[in-house]
Amino acid sequence: MFYKTITKKFTFVISLLFLCGIFTNCSFVSSQIGTNTQDTKKKLSDRFEEPKVIGRIKSKEIKESSGLVNSRCNPEILWTHNDSGNDNHIYALNKKGEKLGTWRVSGAKNTDWEDLATLKDKQGNCFLYIGDIGNNSRARGTLTVYKIPEPKVSKADKNSSDKRPKITKRAVAVNFSYPTVRRDSEALLIHPKTEAIYILTKRLSGASGVYKLSNYKSGRKNQLKQIADLSLPALPNGIVTGGEISPDGKRIIVCDYFNAYEIKLDEESDEFEQIWKDEPAIIKLGKRNQGEAICYSADATSIFATSEKGNSPVIEVKRNQ
Repeated sequence: MFYKTITKKFTFVISLLFLCGIFTNCSFVSSQIGTNTQDTKKKLSDRFEEPKVIGRIKSKEIKESSGLVNSRCNPEILWTHNDSGNDNHIYALNKKGEKLGTWRVSGAKNTDWEDLATLKDKQGNCFLYIGDIGNNSRARGTLTVYKIPEPKVSKADKNSSDKRPKITKRAVAVNFSYPTVRRDSEALLIHPKTEAIYILTKRLSGASGVYKLSNYKSGRKNQLKQIADLSLPALPNGIVTGGEISPDGKRIIVCDYFNAYEIKLDEESDEFEQIWKDEPAIIKLGKRNQGEAICYSADATSIFATSEKGNSPVIEVKRNQ
């Protein structure tokens, strides 16, 4: 945990130094980084309204909301988890940030959990995917995505806690490695129709690498394939800290420490991989202490975001109708 915190702070400081090496004044570095330039103003999305804080995560159990999804089976529920150095627990929240229950993920270990994804299959069953994909020191050659059936939340579950958690069904572990150099990542995406896994790397120098895993199996070591790069309209341009594919598979939302960014598939295209060619549009998220979690609402009419550190805001940004 100590190493993780120091590494993140070091990365952030280096980022600022990098920026200050280009510009003579560091005062513009903020959650609205770069929006004072004419070029960046042109990239600001007109698809969304202004961000609003709709709640606070006040539970002392949730210290680092590192991943976030809105349940596809119960749209009133958000799921989140803590970062590395914490238990293998997931937490159900309402949109006010109030905790509805704590679950220990059976058969899983929290080495460095960084992101959550969700999926509703053709039979109407909902699943959660947990990305144990952080690799700050590049020491891990094998990383893991855990898949579990989404727990059903009842009023009685509110009494569960880190000391007395509910237990999920046993997780299915999908192990994988990068094709060449080991990478660090904080963004896990699952395609809602094909169930393909996408991992977006976190890079200080250069664009984020987009890696794909399809036809994967549990019980063997799968290998990612790089299919694209994603360059954010920010400096640095590759520090992706979270993301999700929209329920219809037509849009992708990602975030860094400053803003959110959305790309969308051309209306005339049926080939999902073409989406990576779109230019990201900037979406303001407001103030976050260390923003690493973002997701679409179940109906994709808004996005939600949280932050690491205690008393994290639950931020909603509604899509313009």
